[in-house]
Amino acid sequence: MNILVTGSKGQLGSEIRDVAVLDGGWRFFFCDLAELDITDRDAVVKMCERDGIDVIINCAAYTAVDRAEDDADTAMRVNRDGPGVLAECARERGALLLQVSTDYVFNGESSVPYRERDEVSPLGVYGQSKWEGEELVRRSGASYMIFRTSWLYSAHGNNFVKTMLRLGAERDELRVVFDQVGTPCYAADLARALMHVLERVEPGVNYAATYHFSNEGVCSWYDFAVMIMRLGGLGCRVVPIESSEFPAKVTRPHFSVLNKGEFKADWGMEVPHWVDGLERMMNGEW
Repeated sequence: MNILVTGSKGQLGSEIRDVAVLDGGWRFFFCDLAELDITDRDAVVKMCERDGIDVIINCAAYTAVDRAEDDADTAMRVNRDGPGVLAECARERGALLLQVSTDYVFNGESSVPYRERDEVSPLGVYGQSKWEGEELVRRSGASYMIFRTSWLYSAHGNNFVKTMLRLGAERDELRVVFDQVGTPCYAADLARALMHVLERVEPGVNYAATYHFSNEGVCSWYDFAVMIMRLGGLGCRVVPIESSEFPAKVTRPHFSVLNKGEFKADWGMEVPHWVDGLERMMNGEW
């Protein structure tokens, strides 16, 4: 297969690049914004035709949740229109699109892990743009799988884990919210899951599926920070605070745990616990 990976310099795209080195059976074409604007239909078509693309993994996204409120046009263009363009191209080529989405499509008012068919209700522009992108993919007629994930982190790029490690080394105390609960996802594990799926897709099948994927288990941002300090060997004290003490433009979901049952049932893959993922990331392990 010839596989196009967009957003290749982000957390997930970088992890897929690391994984791809381990597999010599496929040809990967990695591109970021400098090489391809996913909202430019002509450019996408030209690249896919030139490289004979069979699979598109869309890791490109506008992920600045608060900034999206003041930059809605850009967020919508990247998170909604871009996936729509990629889906149209995939349909025309008979290619498979793997679209990465987010837990922010939910409002966080549930008390049980969200399933794929639960009602969506985004709280801000970011979540709304990702949801509308999902819908364009579904309506495109392309063969697709949508993977919603949450609390993504990696050794690459900027993320909560790296921020906590930096601040924990600089300060004696950090204040972190305890009333937002979810599950971290080590981007390397999501990359591995996507490769696991691609190894098992059947030629000629028109897929139309939405899956949830994060690591197993549940924690608050406070719990996550405490474990980061512990595994990082840092003496910084983590103090639990309420979200109201940490104002932001967008209300974060207070509960965004994702149920991975459908993914595990369909693809037969064991999902690691979030502490296991964090340990491997901090030890530099895939």
